Amino acid sequence: MNQFELDQVSINIEQTPIVHEVSFTLDEGQIGCLLGPSGSGKTTLLRAIAGFQPIRQGRITMRGEIVDDATRSLAAEKRRIGMMFQDLALFPHLSVADNIAFGIRKLDKRKMNQRIDELLTIVNMRSLKNQYPHELSGGQQQRVALMRAMAPGPDLILLDEPFSSQDTELRVQLVQEVREILKEDSVTAILVTHDQNEAFAIADVIGVLNNGWLSQWDSAYNLYHTPQDRFVADFVGEGVFICGNIIDDNTVQTELGNVKGELARDLPGGMQVDLLVRPDDIIHDDYSTYRGTVLKKSFRGADHLYTLRMPGGTNVMCLAPSHHDHKIGERIGVRLKVDHLVAFPQSQ
Repeated sequence: MNQFELDQVSINIEQTPIVHEVSFTLDEGQIGCLLGPSGSGKTTLLRAIAGFQPIRQGRITMRGEIVDDATRSLAAEKRRIGMMFQDLALFPHLSVADNIAFGIRKLDKRKMNQRIDELLTIVNMRSLKNQYPHELSGGQQQRVALMRAMAPGPDLILLDEPFSSQDTELRVQLVQEVREILKEDSVTAILVTHDQNEAFAIADVIGVLNNGWLSQWDSAYNLYHTPQDRFVADFVGEGVFICGNIIDDNTVQTELGNVKGELARDLPGGMQVDLLVRPDDIIHDDYSTYRGTVLKKSFRGADHLYTLRMPGGTNVMCLAPSHHDHKIGERIGVRLKVDHLVAFPQSQ
């Protein structure tokens, strides 16, 4: 039995359709992510799961029990869902221990203190249990907010852009820590974010939302290597589309030469297509007859990310080792090395 399931859920806000026929499942202890740009419907969907937003059609099921089917809806406080918000919403006048205890005050004092100590041990913060939020670092506040959401032992925890207020370096650390904490306690969770790096780092399975439609519900690996539509291909990872022509089942002709590999989609020979090319698909090669002009460069330590203008007018991106340090305007040789061909009809 799935821990959590959405089945054909649609949501309107003031008669305006926002979310359309979304379906996905999560197993117990699995971490899911709703990934998409602003306005894609991910926060609306999260609010519906929490019980704060009615659905127009479909159903939401938890542990085999229907909590919402558009005709009747279980109250938010009865859904056994924990929430971790973007602003953390810690109570400034309460200690760390009392913040965590907020949702478990009905337990007897011994069990409540035992649960608080158990959670603080997980995040190595037992010595800070009597501190107040303003005395903590941003990362420590984040951990307390997560412990408060986990304290009642919910069936599901929802995380609404919880890392967006943190600086980049701390965010990377926190994403890894939060995943480890959730996994250690076998918590089922759904994260909402627009940041694919966060999604890749924390989630077991990711749903890409586009204008309220779920384009693909899949692993990070499959989203990157076998995107099901053009939006996912464009939104996930860095890459560009270059024009091509299908020669046969495993060959596409492009202005950078013929590339061979397994086509991710069944497309007929002779079809004009757009071929997805990632920066790591374009190899810097001083001896190649295919040369592009450097438009932009970004130093990344071990390598440079170059944006190149090819003679046919196509812009591509190329990762090159950092000792290949070329100037803007310089022409450099490149070749395609694509094993898995992701192509879409040009008319799409």
